[in-house]
Amino acid sequence: MELKQAHIISGTGMSFSHPIPDLFSAAFDTPDFSFFPGFCDVHVHFREPGFSYKETIATGSKAAAHGGYTSVCTMPNLAPVPDSPAHLQEQTDIINRDARIAVYPYGAITIGEAGNALSAMDELAPKVIAFSDDGRGVQSEEMMKRAMLKAKQLGKIIAAHCEVNSLLHGGYIHDGAYAKNHGHRGISSESEYAEIERDLRLAETTGCAFHVCHISAKESVSLIREAKADGVDVTCETAPHYLLLDENDLEEDGRFKMNPPLRSKEDKAALLAGLKDGTIDMIATDHAPHSKEEKSLGLEKSPFGITGLETAFPILYTGLVKTGIITLEKLIDLLSKNPRTRFSIPDNGYSVWNLNESYRINPADFYSMGKSTPFEGAEVFGRNYLTVCSSKAVYCRNELVKK
Repeated sequence: MELKQAHIISGTGMSFSHPIPDLFSAAFDTPDFSFFPGFCDVHVHFREPGFSYKETIATGSKAAAHGGYTSVCTMPNLAPVPDSPAHLQEQTDIINRDARIAVYPYGAITIGEAGNALSAMDELAPKVIAFSDDGRGVQSEEMMKRAMLKAKQLGKIIAAHCEVNSLLHGGYIHDGAYAKNHGHRGISSESEYAEIERDLRLAETTGCAFHVCHISAKESVSLIREAKADGVDVTCETAPHYLLLDENDLEEDGRFKMNPPLRSKEDKAALLAGLKDGTIDMIATDHAPHSKEEKSLGLEKSPFGITGLETAFPILYTGLVKTGIITLEKLIDLLSKNPRTRFSIPDNGYSVWNLNESYRINPADFYSMGKSTPFEGAEVFGRNYLTVCSSKAVYCRNELVKK
């Protein structure tokens, strides 16, 4: 197929070129369409191997393409956990067979993510994007220090789920007004920021490149801002739901349950401030699908996690750009340029959006097997019509195919 060069808006405000299939070039030759570099999500759960009833590499990567993503990084809470080359191979075989976009696996920090012994980091390093025990924090300070020293030696990033288990007390939503008023057990903000404080100190001591996953608390923002000012090699992410929702939006429904939880208005305000001043480097979805049956069990009994890849850009564009909180160029930086720069992920495609088109989010339209989202029914602007990855159309809206 003949390829033409399409101008794409980059996060820096500059334009650059990417091939667009000639078949589609005429369809997008109108002011209605905007071209963006392929989004990059450094924090997704595709559940395979081990939990394919929740999501697969095939369905997860198809959902990513639908959302305009051309690169994602998959977390290691799988079965088997990718803590050795043999275990990792089970995942990469599926990726090579089924992935529609670029999928970069994480290696586990510890064997089985159990926190007791380091994984085969030396052997894994050439084959993984970074190391993480996502889904649980590394509780031992000594173990985390050893991991950071090894990661520093290998030139790899440690991406940490920061959570102190002893401070959880069986909680499952934020320890705030909603929990108290509705009789729920709360998760304190300290369970997050106490471990971030520890790990920032270790990162400064070891010189390790450190990345903090899904921050949600105002104290976390302050700690990371201070660490950056002190020269610590740290970046961080937050997720769309922490920027757009807080505990006042909670309902007695499993689609509002994620970890960390939705926190207070003050926490959300601090995250937005950190987004604007550069403390928060990127937005990752923490796409964490579960079955319909699992998420039907309410706030207390349903598992943590919501889907996010197919809603991220529309809800962020609607909630942050159209409201004037950040610019469109800033949003593209947060979704594409910054994560690619930090994790050394090459640009590999683009997506084409009609930013004027509005609709209501309907999980029935998702390609993901996970349908649980707190944004169900929300009116948003921005619909994706085409995603191209490595010069191949990996998502194309039905109307365009018919045309």
